[in-house]
Amino acid sequence: MTDLRWETLMGRGPKKIVHWEHWSNPDAATYISGIDFYQHPKKCMEKVNEMYPFLYLPVPASDDPLPRPEEQKDKGKGRWGHTLRDYWQQEEAKHFFRDREEILKFSPLENPDFSSWKIPEAGDYRDEEKIYQRFRKNFPAEWDDNPPKCSWVAGAGFYNTMFMWPILVFGYENFLNVCLEPEFERIMEEFAEINRRVFRAIARLPVNWVCCHDDIVTTSGPLVSPAWMRKYIFPRYEEFWSILKGAGKEVIFMSDGCLDVFVDDLMSLGIRGIISEPYTDYKSIAKKYKDCFLAGEGDVRVLMENNPEEIKNMVVSMVETGKMCGGYMMCIGNHIPFNVPPPAVKLYFDLSAEIGYR
Repeated sequence: MTDLRWETLMGRGPKKIVHWEHWSNPDAATYISGIDFYQHPKKCMEKVNEMYPFLYLPVPASDDPLPRPEEQKDKGKGRWGHTLRDYWQQEEAKHFFRDREEILKFSPLENPDFSSWKIPEAGDYRDEEKIYQRFRKNFPAEWDDNPPKCSWVAGAGFYNTMFMWPILVFGYENFLNVCLEPEFERIMEEFAEINRRVFRAIARLPVNWVCCHDDIVTTSGPLVSPAWMRKYIFPRYEEFWSILKGAGKEVIFMSDGCLDVFVDDLMSLGIRGIISEPYTDYKSIAKKYKDCFLAGEGDVRVLMENNPEEIKNMVVSMVETGKMCGGYMMCIGNHIPFNVPPPAVKLYFDLSAEIGYR
């Protein structure tokens, strides 16, 4: 059977426009499927995917009941889907570094074991082979070193492609306070050396594509100057992605915010395309880069209003972009979190089922 997601990734424009959704709305899953997510999480999500086979939403491995949010111990750091988080890294970072001097003295290469840090991609980065083995266990042993051909399932991702490392380790404000200091160049090079190990390890994995994440922009544009990015970040992207492409992997770049300023920089490095948020101008990208990969144009703010006419207009516009670009996936780029009204989510899915065709 043809894998429509793979066909889309390669820009071949299958007739049905498939989705890649950032999903964490158990109440909507219950509403849509008629199965209580907390009582039967696996059956619930399987039913949603059966009803909308173009969604490919994540399905829990177990059907064991899950505690409802009100039954969980809330430590006040926010909710993600059906769980409550007990930390926030920006607060954690404040406790590690007392001042600018401590930050600028920090050596990632002398402290490469981030296993105990409460950050995405927490782990030990001292040894490349151990990094590889940590990633490799996520894929079937029978794949050996060869992923299934033309398969979207055989994909991998890395959250800290380069820019996220200093933000997560030092904290957002600390990073902005020191990133222009000359001493910071050494720190960025040490993070780059850690990632050389990472991307050499990922290049060995039995996968066809890799999603490389870095939140390099805000909703209004760049977090730091384009000149800074072109000095510290984009050359490293070129190096790391060349490692992946040399191993036959396709590369997708993921970032929150408005990527308009950096789209040309990113595309010039040979990636298949981007997944971002609705603040980015998708139709302009579709016009300029024929059949590149694109996802994230849908806007959760529209779903939150729960206005059927506005939701339909959004879906119609998304389908228009999909007809322009063979690599386009429908996606609510700024997420479908737990507080989005279930009827709005269902209408979005129903309209996608009805008119989501090239």
